[in-house]
Amino acid sequence: MVSYVIVGAGQRGAGYARWTGRHGDRAQVVAVAEPRAYQRESLARQHGVAHVFASWQELAAVPRLADAAIVSTQDAEHVEPAIALARKGYHLLVEKPLAPTVDECTRLVDAVTEAGVLFAVCHVMRYRPYTRLVKDLVDGGRLGEIMSVDHLEPVGHWHFAHSYVRGNWRRSDQASFMLLAKSGHDIDWLRHVVGKPIRRVSSFGSLRHFRRSAQPPGAEDRCLDCAVEPECPYSAPRLYLGRLREGRTGWPVSVLTDEVTEEGVTAALRTGPYGRCVYACDNDVVDHQVVAMEFGDGVTATFTMTGFTPHMDRQTRIFGTRGYLEGDGSTVRLHDFTSNTTETLRPETLRSETLRPEALRTETPRRESKGQDTEEGHGGGDAGLMDAFTRAVETGDASHILSGPAESLESHRAVFAAERARLSGTVEDV
Repeated sequence: MVSYVIVGAGQRGAGYARWTGRHGDRAQVVAVAEPRAYQRESLARQHGVAHVFASWQELAAVPRLADAAIVSTQDAEHVEPAIALARKGYHLLVEKPLAPTVDECTRLVDAVTEAGVLFAVCHVMRYRPYTRLVKDLVDGGRLGEIMSVDHLEPVGHWHFAHSYVRGNWRRSDQASFMLLAKSGHDIDWLRHVVGKPIRRVSSFGSLRHFRRSAQPPGAEDRCLDCAVEPECPYSAPRLYLGRLREGRTGWPVSVLTDEVTEEGVTAALRTGPYGRCVYACDNDVVDHQVVAMEFGDGVTATFTMTGFTPHMDRQTRIFGTRGYLEGDGSTVRLHDFTSNTTETLRPETLRSETLRPEALRTETPRRESKGQDTEEGHGGGDAGLMDAFTRAVETGDASHILSGPAESLESHRAVFAAERARLSGTVEDV
């Protein structure tokens, strides 16, 4: 039985705690550290946690209480608790990104390496069943030699407005820049799938739409007061009250208020940050960005992040010397150049059907998630991560962790280099 402490009982920390609740034969939460009383007490009550702390400093001041710690605080608050707990002997699972600066990331990795504890970053996309399928196809030579990759992260218009215009990740000085906050997953995923280090990067992008100059005529600064709101694609009442009336009380609605009722959500929209007009916020992170990468051995990749899409999964195309792969997060289509056939594979069944290109079926649209759930979150990546890390702690075998400290730091460095390239208009070495 692996015992955990949760440092930061927000959406991510609570989600990981729920995984332990569903796998009580393997893991349990024995302590929580969280400054917000409601979140702290809710997690402790739900999981029967006896050791409850109002700060990570209080937790770090007592003898070690568990095998491992999950650090799921805000981005800028990962380093100090992670280092303190590593030095006390806790194995560490740390939310991504590790820190808002490359120096802090390096300091954290150096500290956990010196402490000799097991360490994993929550790069959950590596742990998706879909990713394992893609990786097995690439490593198995089904595509021949990889020449290039094209990868899209469609953040989704309402998700972007929620998290990166109105929400906690809207400002680089309060959280981190967009590529690190959201797309560090994707840069790391590309590194994992290609299997070679990223050598050089360039990047372009800006905050073009979600700013005052794009506000429609006659719009007000709060949605509840706005005559234009019914026609606005970013309407806060439509997003939050609409979901609530459908009985969907999880994320993102639960972020607004501890009182998840019509009255509570309406009050939050009246006075809180999530009721603001998307054109009248204090956000500064980019709303679209492109990154070009050169890997070892000359493999190239392009990555696009955009907030202007429906709710959908990542889209990837991989171009090889013997085949072409197209994936949408749930289904992989692999076209073999020799046989001129296309194989459709799905990770749930690992079954396939061989089809002529002209016979490919149209897939059923992906249904929209009802909120964050660790079993389904990130296409099963959240659960895959928790399973792998728990197994590593159970056995003492770090090979269950798909990226160690050095490789995690490497992918972070690539993200920082890409942001330098965007700001300076240069090509940056990683």
